[in-house]
Amino acid sequence: MVKRHVGTRTGSAELRDKVSWKKADRRTADDLLARGKVFGALVIPEDFSASVAALAGPPQHEPHPPTMTVLTNPAAGSFGSGMAAEINRKVVANTSAQVGRGLTQELRRQSAHHSASAHASRPAAPRAAAQLMIADPVKVNVEEGHPLGAHSGLGLSAYFYALVLVLGGMLGANVIHTQVDTALGYMANDKGPFRLVKPAQHMTRMHHFVVWSVLMVVLSMLTSALAMTGAVGVVGIDASHLGLLWIFGTCATAAMGITALVLIGLAIPSAGATIPLQALPDFYRFLAEFEPFRQVIDGIRSILYFGARTDAGLGRAWTMTAIGFAGSLLRGLVLTRLYDHRGLHRSALQLSDPQLQPGPRTVPA
Repeated sequence: MVKRHVGTRTGSAELRDKVSWKKADRRTADDLLARGKVFGALVIPEDFSASVAALAGPPQHEPHPPTMTVLTNPAAGSFGSGMAAEINRKVVANTSAQVGRGLTQELRRQSAHHSASAHASRPAAPRAAAQLMIADPVKVNVEEGHPLGAHSGLGLSAYFYALVLVLGGMLGANVIHTQVDTALGYMANDKGPFRLVKPAQHMTRMHHFVVWSVLMVVLSMLTSALAMTGAVGVVGIDASHLGLLWIFGTCATAAMGITALVLIGLAIPSAGATIPLQALPDFYRFLAEFEPFRQVIDGIRSILYFGARTDAGLGRAWTMTAIGFAGSLLRGLVLTRLYDHRGLHRSALQLSDPQLQPGPRTVPA
């Protein structure tokens, strides 16, 4: 039976409650790795016990040491994959030490038995090859469980791509807000040393929000296209499903821009992009359940690394992005409609001094 361990364990009490394990066959293990559900695996081959027993048996011309394979999964997060691989190596080291002690005791017992038997068929000496291996009998192979391309940034390209989308959404929101308010006469437009102030135009808050949201969606199409062109065409990251990548990037950027309430200081650590969520405090794990950046990261990872599989995070990313988009849009419509209903319009102040009345004029800044 092929055994697969999710996470790692060294026997240390400190890790016992912090590392999650799952025993599965190789097909299930490969599927979990391909969907980004685990950070690594430790594979014990079917002939492991036989390989151990052979070291204590008759001498072999070419002895085959027992071997365990550590599978990494940088697509699920390079930091988490590295942690899993390191602890898995410790598991192999501890196992090798335990097997070595058992082999030593068995060889000593056999040696004593052969020395006491007058009719021993062979002396104990010919086990030189086994004796050389018993100090560290178990060997380890490290392989990528879900291979990535050479231009994937060791699993970090999804993080930086998502970061560009998020920043693009927030920057786009600020640009649109400034430009729309300038066009409506609520902000001044600086032209070198001069400042142009347009007459304020009446527009309901709800109408203003709708216009702003439509412009955000249009700008998100351009932002997503530019991000993909720069990342794939210029930098040359490994990427497939380019059409889906552009569409998802557009929706994610628009959702971020319309929400415009994401705190980057909390979004980055709770995204699980560098440090795995399992290694974070409970507060950040709670934020990760609904925080937008984490959902964008999962969607980009699925598209870039896992063949755009919905069960590798893309399904949840689409769902949460849609919820965020619809929730922000609905909240904006309700609040702006409430402001309009109460008469809190964005109208210009009526000043008593005629010289201070708003109007089209250009004055030195």
